[in-house]
Amino acid sequence: MIDHITIAVGDLEKSKLFYERAFEPLGYRLSFGKEGVFWAFDVGGSLFEIQHTDDKPPLTRLHVAFRVRSRAEVEAFYRAALEAGAGDNGAPGPRPEYEENYYACFVLDPDGYNIEAMLNEPAPQG
Repeated sequence: MIDHITIAVGDLEKSKLFYERAFEPLGYRLSFGKEGVFWAFDVGGSLFEIQHTDDKPPLTRLHVAFRVRSRAEVEAFYRAALEAGAGDNGAPGPRPEYEENYYACFVLDPDGYNIEAMLNEPAPQG
């Protein structure tokens, strides 16, 4: 399942106003964000995010994050993607700077897009 998609925009505030108006008839609303950095819209169980980027790593003009079921799946995706020719853009691991239980990896696909496998659940105990 797609957890979130992030696209680069040239004018963050202009794009925010555009998407607020365009999404209104669909019932999609601004969910959260940070002034001057990014905005996230709830689009029915997934997030559509806009942010300004100058294409400096780790950011790319398009970012897609796939929600998976376990840390093992994050790690398996990472290994399989690298074996398939992806570039490393962030090894599997906790990302507490995003959220407390966020665990993810990032790879660059053959066209240089940032692809993520992630989950946001507490680590299994045991």
